[in-house]
Amino acid sequence: MRAAVVNAFDAPPQYGEYPGPVARGEHEMVVEVLAAGLHQLVRARANGTHYSSTGTFPLVPGVDGVVRDQESNLRYAVLDDGPLGMFAEQAVIDVRRSVPLPNDVDPVRIAAAMNPAMSSWLALRRRITFEKGQSVLILGATGSSGRMAVQIAKRFGADRVVAAGRNASRLAALHELGADETVTFEQADRAADVDVVLDYVWGEPSAVAMTALVKARRDRGAPLHWIQIGSIAGQTSPVHSAVLRAARLQICGSGVGSVSPREILEELPDIAEAVHAGELDVRARPVPLAQVAEAWSAQTDDRIVFVP
Repeated sequence: MRAAVVNAFDAPPQYGEYPGPVARGEHEMVVEVLAAGLHQLVRARANGTHYSSTGTFPLVPGVDGVVRDQESNLRYAVLDDGPLGMFAEQAVIDVRRSVPLPNDVDPVRIAAAMNPAMSSWLALRRRITFEKGQSVLILGATGSSGRMAVQIAKRFGADRVVAAGRNASRLAALHELGADETVTFEQADRAADVDVVLDYVWGEPSAVAMTALVKARRDRGAPLHWIQIGSIAGQTSPVHSAVLRAARLQICGSGVGSVSPREILEELPDIAEAVHAGELDVRARPVPLAQVAEAWSAQTDDRIVFVP
């Protein structure tokens, strides 16, 4: 079969031949891949910067996608950390890690939205007890996941959503998606009294923002849940020890491992329904899988979705 194949951490995938998949386990099934999104997680696993990278080559990237099963039904499926991902004409799924989809779904839309939507959805549903009326600051709100986070925080009843980023013009567009306020990273202290921070940035910018928030909080005894989701600005963050002692700050992560497979699967049907119903704004750009090398590092506001 044809697939996108990674042979080294420092090189993009190449389109070529790869052995066809074989179902071995009781719950495994060979499926036809219809659409698979190019997410930050996919890139990070392929270049070795994600903690779940295995370093085994060759590998086919792609962590999730929309597939057609052997009975011609559509499914959204999430894969384990094996060498055969979704960037191929076929894949092997564990049926228990998939959810059925209506026949009239747009595969590209679902493939584009599920992973970025999942990040904030799981963080607010599974990593903390989020209550209606609370306020949320989103660091890195102009990316695909951040844009989804604005919408999902509002969907879950946030009374105030503050979107933070570097680009003022891109931040301004987030008001249409539900953001009540927008700030740059340097203005993070304006959101000092939020209840929750969804952090897609980490690195130095998060450390600076965390210090500013703690210093400006009117009530440092009020809980502040800082949920670390992404690390586009750095894998480590120089957080000063005094910041952790000066306020009731609780830092936790949300991702593979901190949220169990069972918890993820329980949320997937509701996420898919919201995407299919048009309740979340989705920016998707379908690209033929044969163009994977050219599109791998493309800078775009749309989520690239490979179509075999």
